[in-house]
Amino acid sequence: MPPTIAVDRLWKVFGPKAGKVVGTPLADLSRAELRARTGCLAAVRDVSFQVEPGEVFVVMGLSGSGKSTLVRCLTRLIEPTSGEVHIDGEPVRAMSPKRLRELRRHGVAMVFQHFGLLPHRQVVDNIAYGLEIQGVGKAERHRRAAEVLSLVGLDGHEHQYPDQLSGGMQQRVGLARALATDPAVLLFDEPFSALDPLIRRDMQAEVRRLHAEVGKTLVFITHDLAEALTLGDRIAVMRDGRLVQVGTPEELVGAPADDYVADFVREVPRADVLTLRWITRPARPDEVLADQPLPAGTVIRDTIERVLRAPHPIPVVDGDERLGVVDREQLLPALIGHRPPVPA
Repeated sequence: MPPTIAVDRLWKVFGPKAGKVVGTPLADLSRAELRARTGCLAAVRDVSFQVEPGEVFVVMGLSGSGKSTLVRCLTRLIEPTSGEVHIDGEPVRAMSPKRLRELRRHGVAMVFQHFGLLPHRQVVDNIAYGLEIQGVGKAERHRRAAEVLSLVGLDGHEHQYPDQLSGGMQQRVGLARALATDPAVLLFDEPFSALDPLIRRDMQAEVRRLHAEVGKTLVFITHDLAEALTLGDRIAVMRDGRLVQVGTPEELVGAPADDYVADFVREVPRADVLTLRWITRPARPDEVLADQPLPAGTVIRDTIERVLRAPHPIPVVDGDERLGVVDREQLLPALIGHRPPVPA
């Protein structure tokens, strides 16, 4: 299937001479040098990636890395300086104002850190607001709002006002409002940053559950590595407006592209993320092996007891193919934090 979102060489430059930066030697300057010479800030620099249908694609980086600017460029809430964005094969930068409004109302919904709920409206009418903008009748939009209320666990709260809800419940209302219009794509811009840690974990679990149930394509912006590893099918790491690495959580932890990414993942317990394929070794000639193999995709942490108790190395298989074996000599370095070799 073609990608749901395709971004190609996207730039966003802020400043008085923004249009004169891309495609010139100025584009090669560092952020500090560019600002000193032109007064411009290159917030997004030559970014390309694709998001597959039904994927949870996480963009992470420190404050100022360009991740929030990037997600706003996808629907032209911020106008890109150059480059292309396609959503479901349609070029976003070529859209007329009317078509762009249709995309924002029907195809793509955003969930922000600040919930943006209407304080004078009850929960049911906050959720139904996007449908109201679309011109949907009151009875139908309330029916749809009731459906998503149940989906996000807010049954019984439909007639309360936002100030009567906790922060986590308000964010659920924001999530329900985004889901009510049945968009193909959901964009999350650090939606849980203002929440307490326990509520934040609950909301992360809620997003995982909802994704499993409704199967939307998600782009999730965060500065929190644990959140990225929890939610992302793939993660894009940004630094100073550029993409440093795009990969699965396992690829980022097991094979960081550079020291910047390595610093990000340094404290991550590798045994909780990496699978056996990262620590498998070739079987030695005439080596006696255990009878029951382990799948290569098994997380290392889940194999500890069996590997440590096994009298012989255990075969590691990918379907019908044996990749090698694993024993305690491979297991222990992963448990104490040593970085395993990158698998071939």
